[in-house]
Amino acid sequence: MTAPEDPPGFVVRTEARKAAWDNGYRIERGTADGWMGYDSSTARGDVWIAGASSGGPWYLSIDHPGVAAELAALPASPLAGPGLTTFAFETLTALHAALDRVYKLGASLPDAPLARFQAKAASLPRTTEAERLVVQRVGQDVFREALLDYWGGRCAVTGLAVPELLRASHIKPWARCETDAERLDVFNGLLLSPNLDAAFDCGLITFTDDGTVVLSPRLAAEARASLGFSALPRILGLGERHRDYLRWHREHFFAKGEM
Repeated sequence: MTAPEDPPGFVVRTEARKAAWDNGYRIERGTADGWMGYDSSTARGDVWIAGASSGGPWYLSIDHPGVAAELAALPASPLAGPGLTTFAFETLTALHAALDRVYKLGASLPDAPLARFQAKAASLPRTTEAERLVVQRVGQDVFREALLDYWGGRCAVTGLAVPELLRASHIKPWARCETDAERLDVFNGLLLSPNLDAAFDCGLITFTDDGTVVLSPRLAAEARASLGFSALPRILGLGERHRDYLRWHREHFFAKGEM
């Protein structure tokens, strides 16, 4: 693997800066040993970009441990970078795609949504029930944005990619959460199409630890067919923190059929 240009040439600097800016990293942190550092005001974690030449390969180093864990399948670089994990890409297109995912994860993983909610709700009164509902709506909007980023704007089950039709479904409901950190935890949510969201919310469906859909016996075969639930794919990419919440849902909602 070819080492990065040190110092980076004009074309490498220009392409790296464009890749960073196009994908939400618009705070420049300087250059060292061929690596160009960038930060974001909305996503957690710094990124560093380097290039062997304008034709590649390109390198991306990140310091957010949660993002690194989510991106374990990306091609690892044999060259060490300044971050916790470094990846290598043959093309600029691949670098852009990786940066887009890194940004969305950095903006959605804990505790970035919680920080945004706290900033937006800090000055809002919470004395009356109506005021508390306004605060809740702010939190739910932040939560939805985080789920859209985390799941790439697609239903976690069906892959439906029409944001207007997708619902941010809490696994452990807002009212049952003990803290705002739980309420705004992206792992406490699934992005679902409307029929799946409604069924999940009232305990007619749930999911196993490997993402397999489980249908309640209260849901008749005719209803299953009408709703398109007869042959649903399983959710891919669930982590242990999702599974903790899903176990709660199976025990408290699915088993009891709460409405």
